[in-house]
Amino acid sequence: QVQLVESGGGLVQAGGSLKLSCAASIQTFSNYAMAWFRRAPGKQREFVAGVSRTGASTVYGDSVKGRFTISRDYTNDTVLLQMNSLKPEDTAIYYCAADFAAYPSDTPDLYDYWGQGTQVTVSS
Repeated sequence: QVQLVESGGGLVQAGGSLKLSCAASIQTFSNYAMAWFRRAPGKQREFVAGVSRTGASTVYGDSVKGRFTISRDYTNDTVLLQMNSLKPEDTAIYYCAADFAAYPSDTPDLYDYWGQGTQVTVSS
């Protein structure tokens, strides 16, 4: 049974930082491209960042480029999202997702597994 469990969300002031973690209980973690998406109130789900199954390739949504960094830890089967210079518009529920593919896609429907999400709130 596959489980993705996000943690690390919370309340932070604008300009601050947070680090999200996604613990993956998944057979052969290295077979999956991993990604973070987010959904703000009243908006569609948005691609935030993705990392390839090897970890060598990363991709970011335009709104977070230069501020967020995605990485993965094969020892602990974990995906991390370091978020710096946070803005109020980053407020959303952040979801971890796994796709049985080499490279991450920005299309949510292609992902096989999803976590329950963690709330990030950035105050102005």
